[in-house]
Amino acid sequence: MTRRRFHALPSAFNFETKTVTLAADEARHLRDVLRLKASDEVYVFDGAGREFRCSVADTRRDVATLRIDSEVEPAKPESHLELTLCVALLKGEKFDLVVQKATELGVSRIIPLITRYADIHLRDEADASKRVARWQRIALEAAKQSGRAFVPEVSAPLLIASFVQGTKDAELCLMFSERGGGGLESHADRAPRSVMALIGSEGGWSDEEIEQARSENFHVVTLGGRILRAETAAITVTALLQHLFGDLA
Repeated sequence: MTRRRFHALPSAFNFETKTVTLAADEARHLRDVLRLKASDEVYVFDGAGREFRCSVADTRRDVATLRIDSEVEPAKPESHLELTLCVALLKGEKFDLVVQKATELGVSRIIPLITRYADIHLRDEADASKRVARWQRIALEAAKQSGRAFVPEVSAPLLIASFVQGTKDAELCLMFSERGGGGLESHADRAPRSVMALIGSEGGWSDEEIEQARSENFHVVTLGGRILRAETAAITVTALLQHLFGDLA
């Protein structure tokens, strides 16, 4: 039987009383959509990699209390590759799609980038916060659907210039560009545990952005002879990197 999976923050787990509390949307989904009753079996993951088999103890309007029966292996294992996907801001639902599919494909972190040719421009911090909250919800739902117990963090948007200057925490840093790069196959014999991939907007990268990335030890990569839409490129790059260095066979 397919697991009925719910998410709760690590702080919602009380291991002394062996209970976990579902709040708001998760509690309402359990009670009003699935119509689960006392003693029904469910699974709860904490978004940080742990998952638990639980049973329903009590349900109310906006809260549900579950008994923790045992810790279990997540429905699907995490990739051994720590993959950070950095994508220029895209219009409308394009960035939503990237967040959803990249989460399904196993990314560890998603960083929106403010670039010279980015498709949108943020009005203010409130606008940025609203978008990040939406993307984080999409990542959560995609993790739940795909069986992951880990939910990728979606960071606040960062300026490309300051971002590449401060990036030193990945073993392999790649900038994907429609021009000026080598083939991905030149890195195929490597076995990095962590990869950072930069994807530009529909307008691509400026010459200055490419040169700055090169100066900060990013390898510029060009994929084939066709120009891909930004959202297609982001999803394709994620799949290729998981195939080369991760767990996508």
